[in-house]
Amino acid sequence: MKQRTSVKEALTVDGPAGRLEVLVDAPGERQGDRVAVLCHPHPSHQGTMMNKVVHTLSRAMLELGVPAVRFNFRGVGVSEGEYAQGIGETEDTLAICRWAAERYQGAELWLGGFSFGAMVACRAALSANPAQLISIAPPVLSMEGFFGTGQPSCPWLIVQGDADEVVDCDSVVEWVNRLEPGPELVVLPEGSHFFHGKLTMLRSILVEHLHKETPNR
Repeated sequence: MKQRTSVKEALTVDGPAGRLEVLVDAPGERQGDRVAVLCHPHPSHQGTMMNKVVHTLSRAMLELGVPAVRFNFRGVGVSEGEYAQGIGETEDTLAICRWAAERYQGAELWLGGFSFGAMVACRAALSANPAQLISIAPPVLSMEGFFGTGQPSCPWLIVQGDADEVVDCDSVVEWVNRLEPGPELVVLPEGSHFFHGKLTMLRSILVEHLHKETPNR
């Protein structure tokens, strides 16, 4: 897949608890008909939109020709408000999804996140109805009952490291096996929670498995 130039734009967007800090990474050439909103890990554990895994997810989107919208949840960076137990962060995500839909009119929404951000993205997916859901190291013990035994109707890719010291890989596999028809699960060998030394492999997995959703790229 060819290398792409990119255009970065930092801005703020109105959210339900105040202004939200946003960073857009967009292909420099003509953009396609998709836009990705990406959610970062837990604010109480130094999670921000600059997290390396979220950045890797953004780079994968760029390689696929999909504009990536990263943002800081309320109370993180210069985003206003304070931590709200995942509920307020879901509202933040939906606000960014609405903004992205307005800016990229007619574009399909892709929704992704890492760790806590994966949980928030899944919660937001119940209302946002994305065309693609991407979950990296989802904290499944906090997600029981989200979908019952079903799952979102859109294609759903989960990437999990088998050496994750925070999210137990076996628990993720068991959780996925209870869902119908079941997300696409990729287990990255020797992948820790933050994918230390495996970020390039993570990016390749994302591009390879999502490329079929961007046939014109």
